[in-house]
Amino acid sequence: MGEGHSHGGAIPSAAGRHRKPLYAALALTLTYMTAEIVGGIWTGSLALIADAAHMATDAGGLGLALFAIHFAQKAPTPQKTYGYLRTEILAALINAVVLLLLTIYILYEAYKRFLSPPEILGTPMLAVAAVGLIVNLVSMKLLSAGSSESLNVQGAYFEVLSDMLGSLGVIAAALIIMFTGWTLADPIIGAGIGLFIVPRTWKLLNQAVHILMEGVPAEIDLPLLEKALREIPGVTAVHDLHVWTITSGTDSLTGHLVVTDMQAAATVLKRAKAVLEEKFKIDHVTLQIEDEEIRAAEPALRV
Repeated sequence: MGEGHSHGGAIPSAAGRHRKPLYAALALTLTYMTAEIVGGIWTGSLALIADAAHMATDAGGLGLALFAIHFAQKAPTPQKTYGYLRTEILAALINAVVLLLLTIYILYEAYKRFLSPPEILGTPMLAVAAVGLIVNLVSMKLLSAGSSESLNVQGAYFEVLSDMLGSLGVIAAALIIMFTGWTLADPIIGAGIGLFIVPRTWKLLNQAVHILMEGVPAEIDLPLLEKALREIPGVTAVHDLHVWTITSGTDSLTGHLVVTDMQAAATVLKRAKAVLEEKFKIDHVTLQIEDEEIRAAEPALRV
């Protein structure tokens, strides 16, 4: 019986490669949030104060992402053999839940404003929202690359995206109020922003839960992967095959390969590793090699 491992040491974090953009986005968010609070108090605009609260949520999400990256870089221990990489997925899950709760709050506030539209100063509101739009666009640019590699960064990106849409909504509402005096534009646009965010947030939530449940990565076709392993010369069967995501960008695989000749175990392992790396981009692999005699005895050995 042979065993092959194509991994060793700490596993890299996809989000860790994008730590600097997260810090820059956090600094921009905190700076503008402060300006928005001051602007809201100065103008008496409830919309700006509410958007400042939204920005505070963004800052919390970015801070949580950085906190998760910090823990993910800690070395594995005898009790936590994968280290703290899963904190990134937990952070993405928390971000998704916070975004959904924030959407509920936005819809509730929109309902209240629809019943009793507040007095809004359109011109100062427009000026502050325009600055906010620029800040959010810069933050989105900083986070865009990492959002495709890490669920943690993706959660932070969606929070900034939601606030960018909030800025657009405030701008649109301010223009309508300035030119028509129709204050109901504010709650209607606010509700639209909240509903726009829901599908993306729900997708992020599902992805995070799928990883925590150790589901097969979306980009992996498990039947095709099993077929590729079966086609390796000398392999007669594949069983107990499992593929899961440890953290964004890092998939892991374990499985048993039944071979005709145990003397060829090293050759089979080498070819299996090459197939998994080249065709499926999986390099964190543990494979057990066994012959038909061992395979036949296994059911009796299992508890």
